[in-house]
Amino acid sequence: MEDKNKFAVEVLSFTTIQELPGSWTNEDYKALLVKMDYENPDEIQASELKEMCFMSITDFEPAEAAKIVLEYLIEDELTDGQIENLSHQMLTEKLWEENPKLDLHPSFFKATQLLYEAYNGKFPRAEAVRFQLKVTAENPESLTIFEEKPKAPIVRILAQGMTDHNLVNRLFGDQLEGTSFEEADSIIWQLETVDKKSNEITFDIVSSTYWLDDIKYSNNYEATSHPDIVVESEE
Repeated sequence: MEDKNKFAVEVLSFTTIQELPGSWTNEDYKALLVKMDYENPDEIQASELKEMCFMSITDFEPAEAAKIVLEYLIEDELTDGQIENLSHQMLTEKLWEENPKLDLHPSFFKATQLLYEAYNGKFPRAEAVRFQLKVTAENPESLTIFEEKPKAPIVRILAQGMTDHNLVNRLFGDQLEGTSFEEADSIIWQLETVDKKSNEITFDIVSSTYWLDDIKYSNNYEATSHPDIVVESEE
């Protein structure tokens, strides 16, 4: 397997961002206004929706506002008591890094980025990373490993561009070597293919600085990778 899936890897660009691309839309601002009992948000001009939403949010105490935003984003995922606790933790903790529920990290980030801006910094400053990664296959057939569940083979490639001290390498050694890496879905928050040729693909990747900030120190390197094995459930 390793002989086949060899790649030349290049980090084409790297930037730190404070907002996840496309994370808050005007429809989201309207929905939050409705949740805060604002009447007729549809009558607000599109250019003023964000400002009105922020003004309404800051009428609440910060922890209360955090609860409203968390309920909007993840009400179905957690109990009322859990959300209540998290809304207080949000004032001091980077939940998108520290909470054990990895699948909720992007939602915690989105909530904190909005509250940080609305309250002029009373919440932790949210930082994520966005970068473009070009992988060139020694054998063009190797690119098929990215066709289904691409995040796992991509994280395996990224791990080889970072030191052994990086959290991905320290926490997920078995998953990197093995054939089941469900956590990869939570490590890479957003993934887009921006260019594809017969033997190379360029990905646009958004993740937490917590996981992948170290990739900024890698320019060009070589890596091997393999996909997860998808087990078909027997009926």
